[in-house]
Amino acid sequence: MSVLDAPVTSAAPAAPTTGLTPIFVSLKLTLLRNGLRQSSGRRAVFVVSLVFTLLLAAAQVLGLVLLRGNGHAGTVVVLLTGVVALGWAVLPLFFPSGDDTLDPTRLVMLPLRPEPLIRALLVSSMIGIGPLFTLCLVVGSVLALAHGAAGIVFAVFAVPLTMLLCVALSRAVTTANVRLLNSRKGRDLAVLSGLVIAVGIQFVNFGAQRLGQAGGLSTLDPAADVVRWLPGASAVASVDAASDGSYGAAVAQLLITVAALAALMWMWQRSLVRLMTSPDGSTLAAAEPAREKSGRGRLSALLPEGRTATVMQRSLRYVARDPKTKAAWVTALAVGAIVPLLNAVQGTGSVYFACFAAGMLGMQMYNQFGQDTSAFWMVALTISSPRDAYVELRARAFVLLLLTLPFTLIVCAVTAAVIGDWRPLPGALGLSFALLGSMLATGAVASALFPYSIPQEGAFKNVVPGQGGLAWISILGGMLAAALLAAPVIVPTIWMHVTDRHDALWLLVPGGLAYGALVGWAGLRIAARRTAARLPEILAAVSKG
Repeated sequence: MSVLDAPVTSAAPAAPTTGLTPIFVSLKLTLLRNGLRQSSGRRAVFVVSLVFTLLLAAAQVLGLVLLRGNGHAGTVVVLLTGVVALGWAVLPLFFPSGDDTLDPTRLVMLPLRPEPLIRALLVSSMIGIGPLFTLCLVVGSVLALAHGAAGIVFAVFAVPLTMLLCVALSRAVTTANVRLLNSRKGRDLAVLSGLVIAVGIQFVNFGAQRLGQAGGLSTLDPAADVVRWLPGASAVASVDAASDGSYGAAVAQLLITVAALAALMWMWQRSLVRLMTSPDGSTLAAAEPAREKSGRGRLSALLPEGRTATVMQRSLRYVARDPKTKAAWVTALAVGAIVPLLNAVQGTGSVYFACFAAGMLGMQMYNQFGQDTSAFWMVALTISSPRDAYVELRARAFVLLLLTLPFTLIVCAVTAAVIGDWRPLPGALGLSFALLGSMLATGAVASALFPYSIPQEGAFKNVVPGQGGLAWISILGGMLAAALLAAPVIVPTIWMHVTDRHDALWLLVPGGLAYGALVGWAGLRIAARRTAARLPEILAAVSKG
């Protein structure tokens, strides 16, 4: 019998397909495992971060449990939960996880339905150090408030609802803004968004400080009475209400969280559908060659000749045109001014808080080559000696100083004026100059030793997957080293205040300026030699995005 003569039989039923959620969870775990396998340094950074988070979470849970029975426990827990929910809304925009499983733009070409996709994204978002810390904090919160059978029942619902709300809020906000920084037409709006979010982060910071103040918790009761009816904290507040016998209020607060979660999921789904089906028409803006041509000659005339002018023009254009670079600078300028001025207005600040401005702007010196992304290969072709690398780094430092020095002077002067005490102003200026020079030095060295790539796709992704450890080592290690380098100016400043030698603080202005210039020059020299020697490794590291 031939094949053609064989009887026709019905096809066997297809095997049931695996759900989308297990696939995304498995994908995230696989990416995490493979990333840790790439180097021992990444494993060490992950283990240290995990241990530190667990220790901090354990301390938080212990502190919340010790609040059990305290008259102000409800106030503290409700406000703390509200601050955490606000942090979930704003912090992921500046500190993204670099996880491709949570980037919806990578899924555009896949035949995925919106409902299963957001469920899979929501569940996979629960995996990570951040969600683990939040879970511990929420569990500690309900342990501090739950009393009696009713309180325990509401606590069982409050924990998962709060976690789902925080993650859904984070993903909805991120998805709604994912095209903002990728759009040419909307880049100015992106900067405004970054400024608003930076201000929000500072309110989170000051809210956390207020929670830590002892003896003044009763002053927070009116704020807690409002926050307990907001979705971010209403589920935890329902546990407190049920424990006190206010069952109607507890049910209402729990329903507020459920309704907010449903609204967030609906908004997230709409944003996701629009993101994956609609073209980005804002990228079709017409070019403006006349404006480009007219501004080029004036800029060149104000800068030094040769390679220095070329590098400075390129760096300034990055600040003015590249959405990510512009957002980083606007955020640094906003936060650097907000922290000292808000503390001064509240009467709890010092003129030395103005040094925060120099520190925020000095961070822009880190990962200089990663800011060029894959275009760094054109810069690398022009570097054939330590001298070439030194001129390149020096010109980038000039751009930073061009923007940072006047801003630091203004912030220090305005802070002193708001406080009404001009005596420590010279000390703050000298310390700012020394700190800025130290960060220039350590930033240049860190750029050569720990370069990492900034992905071009993804508006809020600042590190490619697998290089997060390098970013933390570069920035945190560099900042600690800068603080140690600035010690020769910090110590005399403290000594003059302790010995009441305020009349001699003016010596710190030229002293800090000279010391900062010397340290910055030495750091650039060291970084230049490292850059010339490690150019292939740097090029490979920054080209991964």
